[in-house]
Amino acid sequence: MTDIIMDFQRTARCGISEAVLCEYKDSDQIAAILAMARQQQQRLLLTRLSPETYQQLDEQDQHQLNWFPTAQCAILGENPPLTAEAVIGVISGGASDRRVCEEIQLTLNFHGISCQLHQDLGVAGLWRLQQHLAQLQRYKIIIAVAGMEAALPTVVAGLVRAPVIAVPTSVGYGISAGGQVALNACLASCAGGVMTMNIDNGYGAATAAIRIYQQFAAT
Repeated sequence: MTDIIMDFQRTARCGISEAVLCEYKDSDQIAAILAMARQQQQRLLLTRLSPETYQQLDEQDQHQLNWFPTAQCAILGENPPLTAEAVIGVISGGASDRRVCEEIQLTLNFHGISCQLHQDLGVAGLWRLQQHLAQLQRYKIIIAVAGMEAALPTVVAGLVRAPVIAVPTSVGYGISAGGQVALNACLASCAGGVMTMNIDNGYGAATAAIRIYQQFAAT
């Protein structure tokens, strides 16, 4: 097996902790990474850890991980205390986007940052978004998660001052093409300043929000 190199200095360099994308790794590779993290007394965030791969880990590794089946993420170690005020809002177009939303929440919490989830605010029922608008306008950062035609990030960006990070998801029928329509819609947004992540990339959206948050939190 190829030697595994972990970047545990990333926090000091970038303000974002090392994370492990488990989707393309087998259980032996993940076990080796966990052993390395424990040896160096490092916390670790694991993303895209499927139920099948999690079950293939030995009992010791399973016991030491806090695994979240909906998000398919796991945490080795304890989260730091969360910020008292939630200045990041995470909103979704529908309940089918829950996995990505929870990946975002777990990534933020792993870095000690609290957030608030507002799910199922899709534009097909625009009154639902309007009911939350006063709260959304108070956030300093908004992460908008949506599949189908992904109109939500554009609509929200036209109503709030906060930077909006769009996460297109693979949720949708037929021509939605696994998220390609949502991705293109977000990239082609007519609302100025919408930042677009790759399809289903909740981790990427959370770390982008962390970078923005750390800049104004330090002032």
